Amino acid sequence: ADWVETLMDNYLGEVNQDVIVYTTINWEMQKQAEFLIKEIVREQGEERAFSQGALVSMTPDGAVQAIVGGIDYTTSQYNRAVTARRQSGSAFKPFVYLTALEHGYRPETVVEDAPFTYKDWSPENASGKYRGRIQLRDALAISSNVVAGKLAIELGPQNVAQTAYKLGISSNVDAVPSSALGTTGISLLELTAAYAPFANGGQGIIARVISRIETADGEVLYSHEPAGPGQVIAPEYIPMMNDMLAHSVEVGTGRKAKFGNWPIAGKTGTSQKNRDAVFVGYSARLITGVWVGNDDDTPTNASGGNVPVQVWHDFMQKAHEGF
Repeated sequence: ADWVETLMDNYLGEVNQDVIVYTTINWEMQKQAEFLIKEIVREQGEERAFSQGALVSMTPDGAVQAIVGGIDYTTSQYNRAVTARRQSGSAFKPFVYLTALEHGYRPETVVEDAPFTYKDWSPENASGKYRGRIQLRDALAISSNVVAGKLAIELGPQNVAQTAYKLGISSNVDAVPSSALGTTGISLLELTAAYAPFANGGQGIIARVISRIETADGEVLYSHEPAGPGQVIAPEYIPMMNDMLAHSVEVGTGRKAKFGNWPIAGKTGTSQKNRDAVFVGYSARLITGVWVGNDDDTPTNASGGNVPVQVWHDFMQKAHEGF
């Protein structure tokens, strides 16, 4: 409601009469999202050293169905889904890989998963293991930091930043190679919305939660009209990105996300010292992002592939019932 109120001021200016605001929120999904975020903190928070969680879910055209900004509004009104800007870790890598496709790479292109140093920067894989020559799609699935770093250097960090902006990231992305590893602070809302073009055929979206605003006696003050930046990913790259992001869920760090027979795709992210654990994934029906961590940025024992994926799986399974 706080978020809706701030947005309403943007749409109408100062409102000095009673109005009725219709939102895109799906009440069943919203209740489920709130329950799951509270439960995961209660069940695993102490053991895995995290105290907060957030969730955003939207349709492929950007209508927000559920949004949770924390576990308890009475103790903290801070919105961790909209206001907080946290590191996305490897969940940022799809923007690097899309940039690579636009520069001639293909999912089966062979790349080198091996340590390197560039101007005193020596990224390491989180696992400490290196696979040598592997296909691009496998590099994304195993979340190779060194391959993402090499790609950013070769393609130009400014081109990677440009891709992120094109897909809807509004936070400032530093044009440096390390940004390929998700060091930029991004809100969960904008990160989730930036995955929508992968799910909807390449159309850029503007996430929305207000569908209509009326006066108490029924005069329409605002009604949503479809709008957005149009085609932001060339059609030929969509199946390639879906292939690679589905492969990440199939054999990579997001394996536990699978539910039913729904084709899904997505990417986990874990920031330095496990301060942030994220998973953003999508089906043809919904794009959902989940984050867990601590407000004071202290390290956790969670990673994108465990807690966020579990919440995502449970939420998406319920949301897809009956379809």
